[in-house]
Amino acid sequence: MFPMQATMTAPEIDLTSMRVFHAIVEAGSFAAAADRLGMAPPMVSKHMARLERALGARLLHRTSRSMRLTEAGTAFHEQSRQALELLDAATVSVGQGQQQPQGELRISAPVWCATPRFAALLADYRRACPAVRLDLHLDNHMVDLVSGGFDVALRMTAEPAPQLIARPLCAMAFHWVAVPGLLQGLPAAGIPGGTAAPAVPAASAAASAAAAPPPLPVILPNYVSPDRLTAGLQQALGRRIEAVMQSSDTTLSYHAAQAGIGAAFMPAWLVEDDLAHGRLLRLPVDTGGARTLHAVYASRRQMPLKLRSFIDFLAQRLAA
Repeated sequence: MFPMQATMTAPEIDLTSMRVFHAIVEAGSFAAAADRLGMAPPMVSKHMARLERALGARLLHRTSRSMRLTEAGTAFHEQSRQALELLDAATVSVGQGQQQPQGELRISAPVWCATPRFAALLADYRRACPAVRLDLHLDNHMVDLVSGGFDVALRMTAEPAPQLIARPLCAMAFHWVAVPGLLQGLPAAGIPGGTAAPAVPAASAAASAAAAPPPLPVILPNYVSPDRLTAGLQQALGRRIEAVMQSSDTTLSYHAAQAGIGAAFMPAWLVEDDLAHGRLLRLPVDTGGARTLHAVYASRRQMPLKLRSFIDFLAQRLAA
């Protein structure tokens, strides 16, 4: 007789318990998850205990004041999230069949999305899904999706909130830009349109050195710490920076830069055409690389077809 080989079997996990676990992580607490699921709080605790018993591991560190994922919980959350997404996608595909996306889609997006490129994307989406009505709210501040009644938010962030689902869409470069006339006489090398400092006699070199160059005027967003943006600029150009204007509206800052008020920190979507035609010049400043634009939404559970179609459309088009 041959010896029987021991085999490892996967634990039997209740699908509802798995969804409850994800709701707890996304909502941030057992009580909030119970509200989201329409479930009694004791039942939420029961499903969580059942899941941990099935896995033989603690998934959450819980105290009276806080809750956080354990190492096992973090790993299980990520891998089971992918499984739930596949299952939900299959359910939607079968359940909705040939049904078309429809209804109103409330979208929060940065002000700098008000560009011809993004408008063309919206037009293409509307041609593909004509029964969806788009309700866009442009704001550079992060809104609360749930209390604001938004289906999705487009956000530039390296660390999306853990209770939200964030799908990367594309990389977005940001540049310091200014009109060519503003850069005349800049001593820093490598600036297109800048004027090299003229040679001066040795006798007047000391006097010239004592006279500091005039500060470079800049336009800053008033919702970001100025030091985060100007430190690298000042170091790269070797001259003092003077904030002459602040604004909460990126489009206004863009037009102010075009008018010559000062240099501005702009997303590529807004300035790529101006840079290509020389209306604006890019300062040679390391801005830390491209940021990632995410589509952020509250829950993948019973995700409406209008929302799924919009996010899938943006992901496909922007990735290209």
